[in-house]
Amino acid sequence: MPFLGISGMQYSGGSLAGARILLAEDSNVFTSMISAKLKELFDIDIEICRNFEELQFAYDKSSEPIRLAISNINLPGAEKGEALEYLIDLSIPTIVFTGTFHEGMRDELIAKDIVDYILKDNIFAVDLLAESICRFLTNHRHHVLIVDDSATARALLSSRLKRYNFRVSVAENGTKALEILKANRDIGLMVTDYNMPDIDGFELTRRIRASIGSHELRIIGVSSSTNRLLSARFLKAGGNDFILRPFIDEEFYCRVNQNLDTLLQIQSMRLSA
Repeated sequence: MPFLGISGMQYSGGSLAGARILLAEDSNVFTSMISAKLKELFDIDIEICRNFEELQFAYDKSSEPIRLAISNINLPGAEKGEALEYLIDLSIPTIVFTGTFHEGMRDELIAKDIVDYILKDNIFAVDLLAESICRFLTNHRHHVLIVDDSATARALLSSRLKRYNFRVSVAENGTKALEILKANRDIGLMVTDYNMPDIDGFELTRRIRASIGSHELRIIGVSSSTNRLLSARFLKAGGNDFILRPFIDEEFYCRVNQNLDTLLQIQSMRLSA
């Protein structure tokens, strides 16, 4: 059945069954709600682990890889966050579903490179969790190009996007970016720095827009400059969005999602026209 997420995500690709997903949660209410929602929307059957011992057993009992884990921070037998540490140590992509939250905890979670975190105290918590799961399981259909002359910046953005399960290509300058775009017409989003030595972000965007429209490629510009007018100049050059550095993970992921959601909606309307 078609799915419309809280943030505007639309998905009508049918069943997502087949991916092995663990839910480490001791609340009967939430395990029932999550199980029912994922089965209804995506035909997903999840494995429920109500304590740390069951989580360890679930991992040990099968050689089938765990595609995604949803974990409470505090689990019986792991009251100090050991369950989350266990999943992270195993390099299992994890969404944290928690009722305990504060700013310091948020920083700790982000530092662990989790996929996402959902707060239980939100009335739409289960719906938000379902959307986060759907995004992770379907993000591989999106190919994103990062353009930045800084190796550090490229690595940072690349790791963020790969954490969310996107396919990622990188270019160290505008010339290389044009080559990659020509060879990979499936790229739907480009994130480009403004200040680059050969072709700056404005000129790169202008050249791309001469042959590739926003219905095929969304472009997000980024810059650490304090010049607030850069965003206006970039948008007038044909960009779709602009983010000033430093930005936080949640903001960056939201803007990426919004642009890709818009791209899919435009493409859907063009196909049905």
